[in-house]
Amino acid sequence: MRRRLVISYLLLMVLVLIALETPLAFTLASRETDRVRADRLADATRFASLAGPALRGGSPGPLDGELAAYDALYGIGAAVVDRERRTVAASSAWEPGAGTGAALDTALSGQQFSGPESVWPWDGGPVVTAVPINDGGEVLGAVVTTSPADGVRRTVSTWWLLLAGIGLLAVLACVSTAFGLAGWVLRPVTELDAVTHEIAEGRRTARVRPRLGPPELRRLATSFNDMADAVSDVMDRQRAFVAHASHQLRNPLTALRLRVEELGPSLSDADGRAEHRLALEETDRLATVLDALLTLARAEREENQRVTVDAAATAASRVAAWLPLARHCDVALRLDADGEPVYARTVPTAIDQALDALIDNAVKFSGAGGEVTVTVRAAEGGTTLTVRDTGPGMTASQLDQATERFWRAPDVQNVDGAGLGLTIAAVLVDASDGRLTMRQGEPRGLVAELWFPAPAGDPGEACETAAADGSVEAAEPVGPRRDGEPATR
Repeated sequence: MRRRLVISYLLLMVLVLIALETPLAFTLASRETDRVRADRLADATRFASLAGPALRGGSPGPLDGELAAYDALYGIGAAVVDRERRTVAASSAWEPGAGTGAALDTALSGQQFSGPESVWPWDGGPVVTAVPINDGGEVLGAVVTTSPADGVRRTVSTWWLLLAGIGLLAVLACVSTAFGLAGWVLRPVTELDAVTHEIAEGRRTARVRPRLGPPELRRLATSFNDMADAVSDVMDRQRAFVAHASHQLRNPLTALRLRVEELGPSLSDADGRAEHRLALEETDRLATVLDALLTLARAEREENQRVTVDAAATAASRVAAWLPLARHCDVALRLDADGEPVYARTVPTAIDQALDALIDNAVKFSGAGGEVTVTVRAAEGGTTLTVRDTGPGMTASQLDQATERFWRAPDVQNVDGAGLGLTIAAVLVDASDGRLTMRQGEPRGLVAELWFPAPAGDPGEACETAAADGSVEAAEPVGPRRDGEPATR
């Protein structure tokens, strides 16, 4: 943007210089030519006054000496012709050339002639002047001079080069001033753009310095900071409300479950016991939803601190943690990795929780006899973790809605879950500048792919340093809870 602004300033300056200097250049050329033409006309008029007696008497008299001295002193050829265009007297440098005939025609008609109107640097013709020789109103002949225009061309060229130099200096001054002015004007815009990207990436504390640039942009920066503060406050209040509500509801929910459990021994008929069992299951389901909401609120509150983790080791620990549930569901769960460390740069626990959500869904929906494969590879300048299952998969429209809060496919409404697992995984992956993509498997099933950026520098050293200061949390195995229900959704 700065380049475009400077170019616009520069273009305006060049147009102004052209508009001012072009007429001035033509005026200087015309003025210098007029000066030379006036001098030549004065000289030719003097020769005409001397040539009158020579033409009447038929002898040149002192005219030849005057013309020779003029030629020797100034190098200008001159000649005196009669009305029949015969040369009466001429200097040694006199040579008729282009324009001489027209000059004689004008002079013999009784008028003075001098040309051209202006001498240009690229024009090689001489300055030609012709003055009539009058005697009592009768034209007896004419005096013609041809003056080389090299001096005029040099003078005009010098003036034009001086104008060009002044214009170049003005352009350089304009460019220097334009860069400073554009920087002063655009600095708050540039900072506003950078801060906007930082806020979009999750650094909600970033703000614009309000004392940069012109007053209008200062007010814009102040308004932007006020808006960012308001939005950040609203988001904090919303997330705090979700977290507090989820936490506060756990105590009455626990008390409710205990009271429902205490009703069990007093129920004697089969229908009552069945309703009692369903009530307990609903309280367990509500507890799961509250846990997921709490996890989501914490994930969205992350300030995007990045740590370096070994994705292969993390994937191995998550597969090991979910193996008991997979065996219980008669699902083959395996890890496909080459055993070498594969490092990724993420927010804390992003890989752990994302894999928990994906493996949970894969095992849950693959069904008895199904297969779930977790693959870890270095790809696309980062780390790719793929969870592939042999379940029913999802349609294209379902894939578009899969990461929405509380969304569940219509045909799995009776399956345990809160509809927040993929939402939490998407939030953590996005906060890590990664990608979560899902597609239909071939010939069936679902393929969920996580991609995280690779760390800069020596990943092994960074990972060891992070682990030493406790910023990388070890992945605790998450086993199944009551009735085989996993701890994380």
